[in-house]
This record gives sequence, structure tokens and C-alpha cells, in this order.
Amino acid sequence: MSVFNLLLIHHSFLWGEVQIVKIKPMLVRLQSAIGRDDLIEQMVLLPEPKKPFAPEIEAVNFIVAYDASPNSHTALDLAFCIAHQTCLATNAHVRVQAVYVVDNNHQNQYPNLSSFAKSLPILECAVSAVSESAIPVLPQSKLRGITQCLPEKCIVPLQEADRIIWQARSLAEEWQGSFKSHLRFGSIAQELKKVVELEAADILFLGCKSVNHPMIPRLGSNFPCAVLGIPNCIDQ
Repeated sequence: MSVFNLLLIHHSFLWGEVQIVKIKPMLVRLQSAIGRDDLIEQMVLLPEPKKPFAPEIEAVNFIVAYDASPNSHTALDLAFCIAHQTCLATNAHVRVQAVYVVDNNHQNQYPNLSSFAKSLPILECAVSAVSESAIPVLPQSKLRGITQCLPEKCIVPLQEADRIIWQARSLAEEWQGSFKSHLRFGSIAQELKKVVELEAADILFLGCKSVNHPMIPRLGSNFPCAVLGIPNCIDQ
């Protein structure tokens, strides 16, 4: 287990074999819904990799890089919108997953965090439905258990992460869809790739508006799923 793969917070579960997903029909439906015809060109940052043919879609996984910024909030909203449309059009089960990474810059600011993180257990916190948002993302008993292992200055990024993931779950409530969240530590690009591979994700959503965003080359040309950004027209 990697040093930085220490916290995995689950909010609801939906199991099923993931089959090949074609993103073009999803974006065509989104275009139709908002009256645009240029979303494919704007949103596809990395194309979906070539995979063997699979006969039927039973479950679909969307991963969203979320940090509570306006752009990442838009990306999460778009993911839920596309998930909702996909469910209606195909009867496939779609799960949206938000990933927040406490990146290396935070670890430089709180240098003891990664060393203390080595001794932390893997935590799983499950609730039966997304609507149970009154429960904090990290229950206080477990949050206290974590913070007792850390010096006071290292508690700050964990509390901030708890707040950010709670915001993501609040948006999930509005869509009433299947939702799961991850809290990771390390390089943002590396941790996103790990979650995509772990969850056999079909699409990664980023709060980026251009293939020229510095995150895109960090993901690499052989990324295991399609990467979508947010369209410029969303502000118009």
C-alpha cells in the first residue's frame, strides 16, 4: 500500500461489471440539452483509449477531480448531469466519484503530514444513501482518532479536506445519484490515475478549459480513460 493511499471514504456503493463506454453519445446528449453543437471539441482533453468490443454497458464510473474551486464544482455538476442523462438514455447504472488530493505543495507546507500518514490506518466510512448528508464525511470519532496521531499543525489539511469532500457530497444530494468520494495524498496527477485504475473509470472530469492546461501533460498520453474538461460556453 502506498504511503499516500491511506484514506478512502465511501458514501454509497454500486457494483456491476464495467463495459466499454462511448463518450460521444453522452456529449451529443449534453449538447442537445443546452443548445450547443461544439462541446465535443471543447471538452475532450484526452480521447478515450482503444479497447476491445464489449456488448453491453451495465455500470459506468465517472471520476471528478474536485477541490471546491468554481471550475471543479462545474466539472462535478457536468458529471452528474451527464450521468443523469446516461441513466435515462441507456438504463445503465452510473456512479460519480469525487477525488480530492492533498497535494505535494500542502505536504511541503505541513512537512510532518506524510511521515505521520504512514502510521494511519485505511479508513472506510459508509452511509446507506447520499441523502444522509447530516453525517460529516469523516465521523467525529474517526476524525478525532486521526488527529490524535498528528501534531496540531497537521490537522489543518485534514479538516480542510473534510470540508471540501462534504461540499462534493452536498452537490451529489441535489442530483440524487450514486456517489463515492476519495481523499488521497501525493501528486495530483499520479493519485488521479491510481483512482481511475482502481475504479476502472470510464471518464475523468477536470476543471480545465484547454488541452494546454499544465495538468494534461502530467496525466500522460497513455491515460487509461478519456479526460473531459469544462467548455468555455458554460460561462456564456
